[in-house]
Amino acid sequence: MKTYADTVKFLFSQLPMFQRIGGAAYKADLSNTLKMCELAGNPELNLKYVHVAGTNGKGSVCHLIASVLQEQGYKVGLYTSPHLKDFRERIRVNGDKVPETWIVEFVNHFKKHWEEIEPSFFEITFLMALEYFNFSEVDIAIMETGMGGRLDSTNVILPEISVITNIGLDHTQFLGDTLQQIAAEKAGIIKEGVPVVLGEMADEVYGVFENKAKEMHTSVTTVRDSEIQNIPSDLVGPYQDQNRKTALLALAQLRSKGWQIDNTAIQRGFAKVKENTNLRGRWDILSEKPLTVADCAHNVDGLTMVLNTIKKMDYHDLHVVLGVVGDKDVDAILDLFPQHATYYFCKADIPRGLDAEKLQQMAQFKHLRGEVFTSVKKAYEAARLYATPNDLIFIGGSVFTVAEVI
Repeated sequence: MKTYADTVKFLFSQLPMFQRIGGAAYKADLSNTLKMCELAGNPELNLKYVHVAGTNGKGSVCHLIASVLQEQGYKVGLYTSPHLKDFRERIRVNGDKVPETWIVEFVNHFKKHWEEIEPSFFEITFLMALEYFNFSEVDIAIMETGMGGRLDSTNVILPEISVITNIGLDHTQFLGDTLQQIAAEKAGIIKEGVPVVLGEMADEVYGVFENKAKEMHTSVTTVRDSEIQNIPSDLVGPYQDQNRKTALLALAQLRSKGWQIDNTAIQRGFAKVKENTNLRGRWDILSEKPLTVADCAHNVDGLTMVLNTIKKMDYHDLHVVLGVVGDKDVDAILDLFPQHATYYFCKADIPRGLDAEKLQQMAQFKHLRGEVFTSVKKAYEAARLYATPNDLIFIGGSVFTVAEVI
């Protein structure tokens, strides 16, 4: 590979990637990841980690923790997915993206060894993160799981603490169709003797994690049973309250393990998450008149929190730029949206995107009215054209819809 563009094209087009093509990229097995790590000299053994799983909020919690540790003076690796605009967003050190040249050199170095293994996009990206964090000599790496836990590539690490933000019905075709089944998959990140932090979640799933923690001879600390002082953050939106509490509890556990984290670093880190880590797409205010908000929430639990926030706001008319992926429970998602809004139906430019005309037809059964547009950009431009200064424009339904607007 000669250029970064060629390298990224290779990663996206030659290798299956769940975020783009769905189930074909899912491997219910860690053997490839272990082979990849062994091939590279087991870089996973050299680092300190915080491991974060959950249905919603795990990205925000990762960024909150990373921002605080940066303010404390640590060199912090941050591994998250998916990206919005640039593949390099997935791998950062103190907020800075991995350099293009480094990615090209990494792929050129390892590519010839991958033919027998046939690794997935996620397996390659995970190894890339490990190698870059080792190269950068980070003090600690904050690692977000993909969709699961037990069989996620990241689950070969041994973290300082394991964090599970919450449990909802998402990726049911892979993780199970009950909260308990999904919780069991997420609980797979719990390791022998590694403390566990649990965010706010349905009462019926706490037992799954408590039983797993007992089996692994480790402790569980929960947001539900803890007195936590809420600290302001630049991650706005009421649903971020839960994420802030989970991050604070995780930081307290790190502190109990000997990491130096003072209150000033927590306050500054929470206030400067976007500046320190460059997080986008979470209640992302794009303009003020009309108020225009983009949010990556893409499943029932996440969208419920976002739409409940919108219900409480003061605006004249609501305009919704909506694009979803076809392997979600689209019917259940559409049930959440208000009937008294104008919809701009579109399809993000990925194979998994649901055809905009089909989305419109499904929405009509829910009494949601609007026009079909040939791209996310055109849908957004139309919303901007028709909205008045006192209206609200919401862009969402999938990460990819938001990415094309941002």
